Amino acid sequence: MQFGLFSVGDISTDPVTGTTLTAAERLQAMARVATHAEEAGFDVYALGEHHNPPFLSSSTATILAYLAARTSRLVLSTSTTLITTNDPVTIAENFATLQNLAGDRVDLMLGRGNTPAVYPWFGKDIEASIALAVENYELLRRLWDEDTVSWSGRFRTPLVGFTATPRPLHGKPPGVWHGSVSTPQIAEQAARYGDGFFVNNLFMPVGHFARTVAFYRQRFAWHGHGSEAEAIVGVGGGAYVHRNSQDAYRGYEPYFRANRANRGARLDDAVRTTGLTVGSPQQVIDKIMSFPAQFGPYHRQLFGLDFGGVPESSLHEQLDLFGSEVLPVLRREMPQPPEGTAWAAFPAVTGFQEAGGVR
Repeated sequence: MQFGLFSVGDISTDPVTGTTLTAAERLQAMARVATHAEEAGFDVYALGEHHNPPFLSSSTATILAYLAARTSRLVLSTSTTLITTNDPVTIAENFATLQNLAGDRVDLMLGRGNTPAVYPWFGKDIEASIALAVENYELLRRLWDEDTVSWSGRFRTPLVGFTATPRPLHGKPPGVWHGSVSTPQIAEQAARYGDGFFVNNLFMPVGHFARTVAFYRQRFAWHGHGSEAEAIVGVGGGAYVHRNSQDAYRGYEPYFRANRANRGARLDDAVRTTGLTVGSPQQVIDKIMSFPAQFGPYHRQLFGLDFGGVPESSLHEQLDLFGSEVLPVLRREMPQPPEGTAWAAFPAVTGFQEAGGVR
């Protein structure tokens, strides 16, 4: 099982200090956090694509390429690549380029995004988002799988004898996750191709996401990619860890309240009902250990630590706690999913040293 961080790349004012980082400061802080995550024993760093303030992660492949040069084992992924508003040719070439630079430690997560305003900025209609996701992914697969592609569809100009360059490393395209909050068509798409299915586990009750995962597992098996247990599931969730629960709640409360997505919500209710995990290392372990009862044994757990202006100093403290006290226990005690043939498309994680949870 893989453990990692996922970020949305927001620039948010720290509600405690009033500090707002510049884009350059935030990007460099993200790079320092990613390199520390590798040192602390995490396996994955994933970054979401956004094109609207307060986010700065409009060019995820560029940022991940920078991180590739600063790390050696970390799997570099996205927590959203917009399959609806990006040209599939651009996705195919950007991530094959990243793969050729970083080696076999690249995958990506495709999604429709959660910002309606983005669609007209790229000449698309949000009412066609499902159809865009389906058609664009069909083309993306062909661009990676076939050396020469002739294609026509509804949403872009035809291609005649086109070759996307560079070709995927060793002829093996990056592994693909499909992310969705509530759309069964996207879970079906992931199942049809034998790809991974990721639930961000944010803001809504855990049971809501569990139902979507169960549907994906059923369809994965129906399409003949393996058993339901072998389906490739990833789970996210916000997190804030401190040495004791009282300081964890006290420290995270202002960042929780300042996040517009949490407007009107109570922190204790969110921790009780959603995938948000706040508390001591043992409380974090207990919460994550409860997820397999909802989702079944799964392949990847990502933690969102930097949402809403949490200062970099706190992130580094949390990474040290995760590395020394949380990850070693989770690696030892979390149920391990059977690794079916479909999982072979994703980067393997090697080199973890059990002692202290440090690479």
